[in-house]
Amino acid sequence: MAEDGVNRGRRRFLVAATTMVGAAGAAAVAVPFLSAWKPSAEARAAGAPVKADISKLEPGQRMVVEWRGRPVWILDRSAEMIRRTEALGEDRLADAASSNPQQPDYVSGPLRSIRPEIGVFVGICTHLGCSPVFRPEPSAEGVGVDDWPGGFFCPCHGSRFDLAGRVFRNVPAPLNLEVPPYHFESDSVIVVGLGEGEEVG
Repeated sequence: MAEDGVNRGRRRFLVAATTMVGAAGAAAVAVPFLSAWKPSAEARAAGAPVKADISKLEPGQRMVVEWRGRPVWILDRSAEMIRRTEALGEDRLADAASSNPQQPDYVSGPLRSIRPEIGVFVGICTHLGCSPVFRPEPSAEGVGVDDWPGGFFCPCHGSRFDLAGRVFRNVPAPLNLEVPPYHFESDSVIVVGLGEGEEVG
C-alpha cells in the first residue's frame, strides 16, 4: 500500500511537470509565430503604413505619428484656421499653388488636403531638416512677423509655413512641407503611407 502511495505521488508530480513543460514549449513556439504577424521595426522604418485614430482630435489641435522614422503631423483645422489659410496669397507665399509638388496628385487646393479640416504633413523643415514648432494662433510672438496668420515656425533658421504647410516668401526653406501619401480608412482613422486604392509595395 505504501508503495502504491509513493507511485501515485510520483505519477502526479510527473504529470504536473510534463504539463508545465508542454505549456512553456507551446508558449515559446506561439510567441515568434504571433510576432511574425506584426510589421518589424525594419518594415515600419522602410515605410509600412501607420494608422492614426483622430476621433479625439479637436479643432485647432495637432497630433504626431511616426512614419518612416519621421514625424507626421495630423492637424484638425477649425473653420477660422481654414479661413485664415485660404486668405493667404502669392504675395506672402513662395509656392501658394504648390507648383513644386510636395504632395500626392489627389491632394490639391490651397489647403493641400483630402478633407478641408484635416491637414497631414511631414513635420520636417525643407531647409535643413529641423522640426518646426506649431504656432496656430494669429500674431504669435517670436515668429518674426507682425501679421502672423498661424502655422509652423522653425526657430533654427527662421523658416515659416502656413497651416497648409506652404512656405512663406523670404525664408531659408525652398519648398512647402511634404504631404505624405494617406487616406481615410473611416471618418476617424487615417492611414499614413498609403493612398486610397494603393497597395503596400
